[in-house]
Amino acid sequence: MATTEERIDAPTYAELLARIEALEAAGREEVKKKNKMTVIAWGGDLDRIWPTTILATTAAASGMESTVFFTFWGLFAIVRPGVRITGDNWMQKMMSAMNPGSAQKAKLSHYNFAGAGPAMFKKLAADRQVAKPEELIRTAQELGVRLIPCQMTMDLLGLKREDLIDGLEEPIGAATAIAEMRDAAVSLFI
Repeated sequence: MATTEERIDAPTYAELLARIEALEAAGREEVKKKNKMTVIAWGGDLDRIWPTTILATTAAASGMESTVFFTFWGLFAIVRPGVRITGDNWMQKMMSAMNPGSAQKAKLSHYNFAGAGPAMFKKLAADRQVAKPEELIRTAQELGVRLIPCQMTMDLLGLKREDLIDGLEEPIGAATAIAEMRDAAVSLFI
């Protein structure tokens, strides 16, 4: 049985209503999610580029605002074909030499088999009429997907704007990428 002192400390009906109204007001102030998808593309492997580009184009085709932020190894998916050695110092040059560069030359994260794995995967995709990642990147641009490189990763790896494909937005940093994700209904890290 509750004591008189415990009953006195219990909130009144008016206090409970005030708390509910305060919670409802706070809920109205929350960030409103847009019909938007933001993908953080950090992996440059074929089996990461492919789902990134498929999801981005599908979102755009279905009427969603779609943004892909390319960072770290994912940045190599938007390097121009033919660009190989980048950077100003030997470490940057070594990093670029170890990465195949461009979506066309991407390797698989598993079952690479000295290059046979990606060739088999691309053959299977062609046989089933699945667009290649480089085609999906062009389609994404045509559909208005915002393709944005990471400025910090570009600086870190010694990549310049002229090393990247045409049609990209200006490079941004992590704070701007997080702002992009904050109001997106769907945020993915691939």
